[in-house]
Amino acid sequence: MIRPRDWLRLASSPVTGNISKSLLTALGIAIGIAAVTLLTTLGQGVRQYVTDSFSQFGTRIIAVTPGHSETAGMAGGLLSSVRLLTLDDAEALARLPGTEWVVSNVQGSGPIRYGERVRSTEIIGTTPDFSKAWDFPLAMGKFLPDTGGNSPAVAVIGDKLHQELFNRKNPLGEFIRVGGQRFRVIGVMQPKGSTLGFDLDDMAYIPADRGLALFNREGLMEVDVVFSPNTTSEVMIKRIKAQLLRRHGQEDFTLTSQDEMLGSMNRILGMLTLGVTALGGISLLVGGVGIFTIMTTNLTERTAEIGLLRAIGCPRHQLLSLFLGEAIILSLFGAGIGIAITGVIVGLVSILVPEFPVQLQASTFFIAAGVAIVTGLLSGIWPAWKSSRLSPIEALRSE
Repeated sequence: MIRPRDWLRLASSPVTGNISKSLLTALGIAIGIAAVTLLTTLGQGVRQYVTDSFSQFGTRIIAVTPGHSETAGMAGGLLSSVRLLTLDDAEALARLPGTEWVVSNVQGSGPIRYGERVRSTEIIGTTPDFSKAWDFPLAMGKFLPDTGGNSPAVAVIGDKLHQELFNRKNPLGEFIRVGGQRFRVIGVMQPKGSTLGFDLDDMAYIPADRGLALFNREGLMEVDVVFSPNTTSEVMIKRIKAQLLRRHGQEDFTLTSQDEMLGSMNRILGMLTLGVTALGGISLLVGGVGIFTIMTTNLTERTAEIGLLRAIGCPRHQLLSLFLGEAIILSLFGAGIGIAITGVIVGLVSILVPEFPVQLQASTFFIAAGVAIVTGLLSGIWPAWKSSRLSPIEALRSE
């Protein structure tokens, strides 16, 4: 019988005895492990980033958009109808029980001019509930007034727009031109950052009715209903649907809750993560083939050594364990390199994009080690079994 210490030395000596060959063999495993762990880690980071981006506006939100689509019972039978959502619809929704805030939105882009300075940016036509519903505090001044229609030509600007146009000077009471029309600045938003590709600080906010006129639109792009904590989204959806059906006479609108949006996003991200992880698995397969090849080569090179071990009484099962141990050590060597590569890339992402929530989890190391062990076992089982079946006399004769 071989002592555990001798077993470890015999199993690891082929790996440590020729580092360059072992490194090349383990490279496939390293790339596969790095691909799987990195893509999984980045996928989790993207999911967390998207969830945080949505959640910063609250979770009790139902979005109402114009148009309703349904699939008929025939191939390609997509029927759709599009009707307008109006400010009167939004006011009707604001009267529903359980409603906290209702935000009407129409959006476009255009030049914002102050004196000789011009900046092209996003322009949001919205209603007074906007700042309260989305928790957008002001740095100075006030938000859009509630005039009940025929709103004055006033505007609130984002923090970046404040800096670019006014160089941080007090803009309150100053006049700017939004899309060619004259507006008086009445407020400046506090810095909010970016979310889902939109720079919330580089925007101008004007009354919704002014926005409809500015963009030559007859209807709103979206109405967002924020409901109270004492009401469920299911109940609120039923109330909104009933109210709009009474007003429109048909279901020519689409209701989407925050939970549905997050669920759809999670499903999409989950499918993408699964797909890219499968691509990483191909590298693991290539690494496994490499280990199988080198183990088969080692079997030929070490035939005499195997014969000697069998001649001095080494049992077949222990010889089998030696070759399997070598394959596992080689796989773990590759896994270690793969984890190191992943750690370096994750560290660089954290430094270059600090707002992106990505970090290596402790479970990642255990999963990588487990995958490496399984790969080593599957790759080394045939050469190990073949070595254990060699006849001592035939093996020694090969010397």
